[in-house]
Amino acid sequence: MAIKVGDRIPDATLYTFNENGIEAVQTADMVKGRKVVLFGLPAAFSRTCSAAHLPSFMRTRDAFAEKGVEDIYCISVNDGFTMAAWDKDMGAAEAGVTLLGDASGDFTRALGMEFDFPQGGMFGRSKRYALVAEDGVVTHLNEEVQGGVCELTVGEKLLENL
Repeated sequence: MAIKVGDRIPDATLYTFNENGIEAVQTADMVKGRKVVLFGLPAAFSRTCSAAHLPSFMRTRDAFAEKGVEDIYCISVNDGFTMAAWDKDMGAAEAGVTLLGDASGDFTRALGMEFDFPQGGMFGRSKRYALVAEDGVVTHLNEEVQGGVCELTVGEKLLENL
């Protein structure tokens, strides 16, 4: 069952790679007592994720801050090394978006957002979603209903809901 407004963000371990090496990040720590945006996408470096989804949150970071959002996290079923390389390529951290890898897919499955796209060689990936959580509880949620589309889950669309 997919996560919905009013549900709690499940605790899971996500990964980043920084000057200290691989760092584990607990989702419970990311959301506790804070207003945050989490958005998921199918794959780092993929065409739509790089051209539309991630850049939409990089563009809207300041507007989210004006609405009280403290952090924006991009989550993909990739490892921390891949997410760090994508960050370097895209400049996400400088734009105020933190990229985190859900290497095992545990977080994505706990959200009920997993999907397979065998024709594209993608298995156990994340559907496109964007949500706002306050103190760990989902207050706003947008999910793409059609594969291959990135319209409902861009930063601008989530901002309209706040």
